[in-house]
Amino acid sequence: MIATADIYIDPRKKATGKCSIKLKVTYNRKRRYFSTGVELLPVEFEKIMYGKRLSKDERAIRTKLDVFKTKADKVIKELKIFTFDRFEEAYFESRDVNRDVSFAYDKRIAELRANDKIGTAVTYECAKKSILDFKPNLTFAEITPSFLREYHKSMVDNNRSVTTISIYIRSLRALYNGQSIDKTLYPFGRGKSKYTVPTSKNVKKALTLDEVAKIYNYVTKHQTKEMARDYWMFLYLCNGMNVKDMCLLKWSNINKDILTYERSKTSSTKAEKNIIRVAIKPETKVIIQKWGTKSKKSTDFIFPHISGDMDAERQRKVYQQLTKTINKYIKEIVEELEIPHHVTTYSARHSFATVLKRSGANISMISDLLGHSDLKVTQNYLDSFEDEQIQTQTDVLTKGFKK
Repeated sequence: MIATADIYIDPRKKATGKCSIKLKVTYNRKRRYFSTGVELLPVEFEKIMYGKRLSKDERAIRTKLDVFKTKADKVIKELKIFTFDRFEEAYFESRDVNRDVSFAYDKRIAELRANDKIGTAVTYECAKKSILDFKPNLTFAEITPSFLREYHKSMVDNNRSVTTISIYIRSLRALYNGQSIDKTLYPFGRGKSKYTVPTSKNVKKALTLDEVAKIYNYVTKHQTKEMARDYWMFLYLCNGMNVKDMCLLKWSNINKDILTYERSKTSSTKAEKNIIRVAIKPETKVIIQKWGTKSKKSTDFIFPHISGDMDAERQRKVYQQLTKTINKYIKEIVEELEIPHHVTTYSARHSFATVLKRSGANISMISDLLGHSDLKVTQNYLDSFEDEQIQTQTDVLTKGFKK
């Protein structure tokens, strides 16, 4: 059987009424779809693909779509043995990724999904849509400091947060860094002739030890709220672990009173594995005993939220839903306790680091426990000291003054 390639309109309409135009590759009754970066109304698609009298813009779109199909046909013809993996590799390599930003995004997204980095892939997909909505058919040659400033302004005008702007542009910078482009043209950096990627000021999320104790001692008869409290405490006690890593824990991660794990967030970005060691406290054991699975088989997950037969997409939905549940009820708990903070699962990480700092722990050790490779990153997690500590430490300024 011979593989075929066709231009395909995805019937699912977006809010604009437009549909994504994709390259459809079919082989042995199986299909895979590849983005073209083009979105059209169904009537526009029909006219561009089958109409005779096309405008200049319509002809440009038709030419672009023809290029996709021509290159796909060429790859299929040159493959001695067809497999979708071989096609993808050859197809992406045959496209001019040094020129077209859309192609570079597609390749990176495909790599991320192949490695089950679904969350990061979704981030890149959102970034791709944002920048191509601003400038369709963008090439790397067009990415200049002035272009980046214009794109930045457009996102500000559309009420994008500083964090979102930073994430989107950093994804673009990562792709740019992978291209073979004259370094003298590099648009990112500091100074008037460069564009500086914005950074959001760290919002303090850490709780005091007294506030953490209030959450720990909170009593409720609501089972889900009780679970949310216990899970938040587990994240806090386990070096500020995130919900995904908690769900991925297996009984094999525990050896006596030490729990070891690798952060899924950085597992594919470091050449050497960075294993985080957690001291299991009696309070941690109680939470595991209460909510953990009864099986102690080393290959089984400790908590009963995911299973080995779930794919990465399904697992991600479970992590997201569990995070929402914990955040919902921990919010109710802190309101009842009159703790004046917006507390989420992420607060557990900041609180873990800050409580250790306030106790006098070495920042290097805190960095190691958090799994950071840079002390500057750790410093961003550390909150300011409590007001009473500031008052006590600054009493020396007036010591000996007459009352």
